Amino acid sequence: MKRVGILRGGAGEHYESSLQKGGDIISHIFENLADKYQPIDIFVDKDYIWHIGGLPVNPGDLLHRVDVVWNTTHPSFSNMLSSLSIPTVSTSPFSFLLENNQALLREHVKQIGVAVPRAIILPVYQKDFDGPRERYAIKKAKEVHEKFGAPWIVKSLTPDESMGIHLAKTFPELVNAIEDGLKHEQSILVEEFIAGKVAALHSVAGFRGEDIYTFSPVDVFGNLSQDEKSKLLNIVKDLYEHLGIKHYLKSMFVLNPRGKVYLLDIQTVPDLKPDSHFDQVCESVGAKMHHVVEHILEKALPP
Repeated sequence: MKRVGILRGGAGEHYESSLQKGGDIISHIFENLADKYQPIDIFVDKDYIWHIGGLPVNPGDLLHRVDVVWNTTHPSFSNMLSSLSIPTVSTSPFSFLLENNQALLREHVKQIGVAVPRAIILPVYQKDFDGPRERYAIKKAKEVHEKFGAPWIVKSLTPDESMGIHLAKTFPELVNAIEDGLKHEQSILVEEFIAGKVAALHSVAGFRGEDIYTFSPVDVFGNLSQDEKSKLLNIVKDLYEHLGIKHYLKSMFVLNPRGKVYLLDIQTVPDLKPDSHFDQVCESVGAKMHHVVEHILEKALPP
């Protein structure tokens, strides 16, 4: 039986999401792959102290306690593990940076020819630069309105569940959405809303003998032309190459009525909750989520 360490926690803004993602992986392995893999919870607290079973542990001791580590924290932890010759499943530093920074993601994918909706980024409010707080939301809403019209999507620039995602159809709704970002002390992304067919594509490197295996999005693929399908599949392959994706990628797209494809967002850790969208697309092609998890682990383990 192989021992799989699930590394989660750490410090910084991704601490909570790392705990949740790591917990989902632990539960999934325990419930579906316990006959082949033993999940071991490796928790790193906000002081960067590592723990197994609630007890502090030296990272160097992991060499004799795990066979592979699935890292849901910052990729820098994987560099440490690699220096100890411990195999890892991890997001590359570059793709981690892009996944968690919409501004950098947008700029990079535009450079490789992938379209993105028009947008304005509003940095965190600073009184010295932005003037009176009570006028900030109206001032910024006017700037957005001058660049592109309604409707608008307003959300946090970096992943943050505390701030909702707003669809603003009128100028007052735009002001209120920006005000919400101001209350949460967030940098804000205001993006044009593209009407059309929304498609979320899940893909896994090396699955079923393919370099990049892309699961058919069961909710929209039947409504797409062959040309639109080909466009999406080619973009996914380009994203793997240019974003440094190693294992898994979820790519969110929208296709406007003329068939133009826009990239909305990416994720590099699968949602392993029962009945998730990933669960549904696996079922649609005769696979189970644990087949994919096992493939990812086997790919990371030495022969």
